[in-house]
Amino acid sequence: MPRPQTPNTLAITFLYYRDLPTAMRFYEDILGLPLAIDQGWCKIYEICPGAHVGLVDETRGMNKWQPVKTVQLCIRVPDVDAWYRYAQEEALDGLSELFINEEIGIHAFVFNDPEGYQVEIQTATRAGA
Repeated sequence: MPRPQTPNTLAITFLYYRDLPTAMRFYEDILGLPLAIDQGWCKIYEICPGAHVGLVDETRGMNKWQPVKTVQLCIRVPDVDAWYRYAQEEALDGLSELFINEEIGIHAFVFNDPEGYQVEIQTATRAGA
């Protein structure tokens, strides 16, 4: 049987939390992401059209919270400098210095969300990056 040829309609990356209300406040109030789908113990936020992050209560989800996070959420923005100034004012946990990675063509910084997932905010430094 051939693979279905219909286009994808939505992308969601799920992250698992012990304290869902604190994670929700961070993604809503600090990152400003709008709640797109409320499934009760799973809250799905729109990052940009078609891309979403799902915050899951680890006691109910398919996976469980883990102390070591091997996932990074990356958000590309038009003005990384403005976001960096905002991150400094908010004193975000684990806030890095601004950096440029010429090899992959980004200007970026990282910080941690309330339960240790790393979030990267970046701007491309060249077309096609």
